[in-house]
Amino acid sequence: MATPSRRTSTPSSQASKRVLPRDPSSEVPSKRKSSAPSTLPPTPLLPPPLQSSGPFVEGSIVRIAMENFLTYDICEVSPGPNLNMIIGANGTGKSSIVCAICLGLAGKPAFMGRADKVGFFVKRGCSKGMVEIELFRASGNLVITREIDVAKNQSFWYINKKSTTQKVVEEQVAALNIQVGNLCQFLPQDKVGEFAKLTKIELLEATEKSIGPPEMHRYHCELKNFREKEKQLETSCKEKTEYLEKMIQRNERYKQDVERFYERKRHLDLIEMLEAKRPWVEYENVRQEYEEVKQARDQVKEEVRKLKEGQIPITRRIEEIERQHHNLEARIKEKATGIKEKSQKCKEKQDVLERKDKHIEELQQALIVKQNEEHDRQRRISNTRKMIEDLQNELKTTENCENLQPQIDAITNDLRRVQDEKALCESEIIDKRRERETLEKEKKSVCDLIKRFDNLMNQKEDKLRQRYRDTYDAVLWLRNNREKFKQRVCEPIMLTINMKDNKNAKYIENHIPSNDLRAFVFEAQEDMEVFLKEVRDNKKLRVNAVIAPSSSYADKAPSRSLSELKQYGFFSYLRELFDAPDPVMSYLCFQYHIHEVPVGTERTRERIERVIQETQLKQIYTAEEKYVVKTSFYSNKVISSNTSLKVAQFLTVTVDLEQRRHLEEQLKEINRKLDAVGSGLIALCETNQHLEHKDNELRQKKKDLLERKTKKRQLEQKISSKLGSLKLMEQDTCNLEEEERKASTKIKEINVQKAELVTELTNLIKICTSLNIQKVDLILQNTTVNSEKNKLESDYMAASSRLRLTEQNFIELDENRQRLLQKCKELMKRARQVCNLGAEQTVPQEYQTAFQDLPNTLDEIDALLTEERSRASCFTGLNPTVVEEYTKREEEIEQLTEELKTKKVELDKYRENISQVKERWLNPLKELVEKINEKFSSFFSSMQCAGEVDLHTDNEDDYDKYGIRIRVKFRDTTQLHELTPYHQSGGERSVSTMLYLMALQELNRCPFRVVDEINQGMDPINERRVFEMVVKTACKENTSQYFFITPKLLQNLPYSEKMTILFVYNGPHMLEPNRWNLKAFQRRRRRITVTQPSQ
Repeated sequence: MATPSRRTSTPSSQASKRVLPRDPSSEVPSKRKSSAPSTLPPTPLLPPPLQSSGPFVEGSIVRIAMENFLTYDICEVSPGPNLNMIIGANGTGKSSIVCAICLGLAGKPAFMGRADKVGFFVKRGCSKGMVEIELFRASGNLVITREIDVAKNQSFWYINKKSTTQKVVEEQVAALNIQVGNLCQFLPQDKVGEFAKLTKIELLEATEKSIGPPEMHRYHCELKNFREKEKQLETSCKEKTEYLEKMIQRNERYKQDVERFYERKRHLDLIEMLEAKRPWVEYENVRQEYEEVKQARDQVKEEVRKLKEGQIPITRRIEEIERQHHNLEARIKEKATGIKEKSQKCKEKQDVLERKDKHIEELQQALIVKQNEEHDRQRRISNTRKMIEDLQNELKTTENCENLQPQIDAITNDLRRVQDEKALCESEIIDKRRERETLEKEKKSVCDLIKRFDNLMNQKEDKLRQRYRDTYDAVLWLRNNREKFKQRVCEPIMLTINMKDNKNAKYIENHIPSNDLRAFVFEAQEDMEVFLKEVRDNKKLRVNAVIAPSSSYADKAPSRSLSELKQYGFFSYLRELFDAPDPVMSYLCFQYHIHEVPVGTERTRERIERVIQETQLKQIYTAEEKYVVKTSFYSNKVISSNTSLKVAQFLTVTVDLEQRRHLEEQLKEINRKLDAVGSGLIALCETNQHLEHKDNELRQKKKDLLERKTKKRQLEQKISSKLGSLKLMEQDTCNLEEEERKASTKIKEINVQKAELVTELTNLIKICTSLNIQKVDLILQNTTVNSEKNKLESDYMAASSRLRLTEQNFIELDENRQRLLQKCKELMKRARQVCNLGAEQTVPQEYQTAFQDLPNTLDEIDALLTEERSRASCFTGLNPTVVEEYTKREEEIEQLTEELKTKKVELDKYRENISQVKERWLNPLKELVEKINEKFSSFFSSMQCAGEVDLHTDNEDDYDKYGIRIRVKFRDTTQLHELTPYHQSGGERSVSTMLYLMALQELNRCPFRVVDEINQGMDPINERRVFEMVVKTACKENTSQYFFITPKLLQNLPYSEKMTILFVYNGPHMLEPNRWNLKAFQRRRRRITVTQPSQ
């Protein structure tokens, strides 16, 4: 409940009350929920505003009404015209009144520091809220109503019960000089600390708005704007001046280039005119050449006509001679045919004569052959007789061969024995080779099996290398350095484990953590330390290592036999699913109890509850799940958890290392046997070679003896054969005389036939000779005709040649004429294009006048063009845009000069305005700051402290850097220090803030000032001093309204009759506002006061 009252300096005096015409109980704020919230437009739930009769300042708050606002259901507060002290415990709703003032006067929600949305200020559970502020105004109080819609987070505004906009409200509030966003006028609880954080510039601006004349802040803003524009103009003038100077300098530099450019242009213009005339001169030259060629072509045409007429008589004579030539050719051909027939007959007679001569020669040759055969027979007979004589002599000297047979028999026996030994040796060699082939096949088969195992092992190693590269590198190091370890070291468990069935790999991988799957297993602690030092410390590889138990667990029996568990669907323990080296198996049994963990099927999962209850197993595997069973330490209840099995990744590849070791031993045994077989085979081959050599020697000896034994018999056979041959040769005789007589008779007969043939041949030759003479005569006649024909043809060819040359000359001249005609047209077209002339236009007079001063021959034009081009080429480095840029810069320089003059005039005008506005702003401001300093210092002096306020700036012309500096000291031993959020304590900042606001209070032109719980951080002494100054200052005549909110007060504080104290109560037993009757309460109070003295 909040009740306004007037209090005197004595706290026990009776408080005066403010009565509202409609319902006095409306002055009591309550936190109980009202029966009906307000609607739009406002309902007459609250009493109509009543103009106060007190000494209110224009714009002071006469009434504050709230509905469903923060802590209030319905509440109306009527503050006094001077100091209003709002007192109440924390959380009762004091600051809610401050929020109502801020939001009711179009303040921003964020300024309160509570929330950034206006909807958050409506009481929780309500959809709408309302704040109504009545401001004093001489012409009639101003009632501003703000209704808040929570759902839309919107506000609806009313002025004197008429709907309006927020902008109109802000204008009305600003017209009364109310600034709820100015900390010098409105200091809510959550913004007390921010006052000390205000910069000097912000404090000056807030002070200007709060207590300065209305035009002061406007002048300040104008000065800042003028100064900013002045700076911009100064910068612009400076930049334009510098730019203008640079452009002038640049144009001076380019002036000579421009002159050179124009000189070059004159040369180029002359070149252009020469190039324009040149096509016309070229056209005239070609036209004259065309006329000459045309005249020559006409002359040649007439000459061709005359040559064609002169060839006609020669052609006729050639045709007549051609007919004579054909007649002679036919007669010559006839004679040649007769000669050919007679010559053929002569050739036939000659062939017959040649055959007769050849027959005679054959007869003579046959006689010579028979003579030679007879001489050869006589020689062979003589040779055969001599050979028989020699063989008979050799037969006489040959020894008796009967003594050689014993030697032959002995050698035969030795040879038979050697052959038997050799056959036995060769048989053994064949057996050895077969044995070697068998062993090699076995070796190849074993090597293939080992290679297959190695490929499987490589697959496991590849998986290890891809997933754990450091572990893989450590494996390679271990294989190369096994001699450094005293006892057995096993490679990572995942490499040494070999699943008996790949489908069971998932159980092992889910049971053994991956860190142990890639761990090396050692039998000795010393070996593990050596390994880790080398691998981890030196090579910086991240590997795991474990030690197998000192006593082996590999063969440890399970606590329950598998036969007992088969009824539940279990088919094996984990240990029986794979093979591993003894240290690895021992470690896994010791660490993970693989000999105690059974593996079941889908049948096991179906009866898992029974399995858990009856078997009391700690870990169980079904087909796709793992179950872990635990007993609660507290309740002794059995707790089970199950997880799905992950797919196996590493152990799916199975390598039977025991079988591989067996294969390696088998390979070693095969190699040993192969070496033994190879050695035996070499020895047998050497023995066989020795027997072969001995066999060859015996055979040679036997051969020699047999040859000696059969030599006499061979000689006798040869003698008998030769005697038979001699007898046959003596019987084969020949009569040479008879053969010579027969040959002579045949030759005579052939010669008679030859004489007859010669006579016939002579007659035929005579006939041929006569025919040849006739043919020659005809040929001579034909030659004469041909000679005349050739002469005529030669004359014709000469005339034809001259005709062809003349025609060719005519064609060339005609082509040349057409070419020149086309060239003339092209040159005419080109000449017109150069001069930009149409087809029917004549050459302009300006061109004709210019052409008259130029040379008239191509050589002179080309020479002059070359000269002018050379001169123009001397002007190098000239850009065609130089003149354009030069002209453009000249125009820009002129434009910049004008702009600079305008800017300087404008700058002078701004400086004059600044000087005038500065005088209007700075002098009143200094006076105002001096008055603030006077009050502020006075307040601090009364508290035995020191403080001062001054106008501070680093540069007098930087008007946006002007600020108010507050300097204070609270102890005699210290110097004055500027008020900052960091140097002073919280209480010192509160005192300084309050005293500065008090200093403003006496100079203030604002209607009211609000300070919320600023005394919270003060010590009791400073709080009392400040309170006294607040009462004294705020209760003066003609001062503005002051709201002072505090949750507590010191005892025995001074009070003024002009103070209005508003008590805010809150609790579950508060009377509802519509039941509170202030008049009845006062009547009862008076009756109690009257009856007390009689008692």
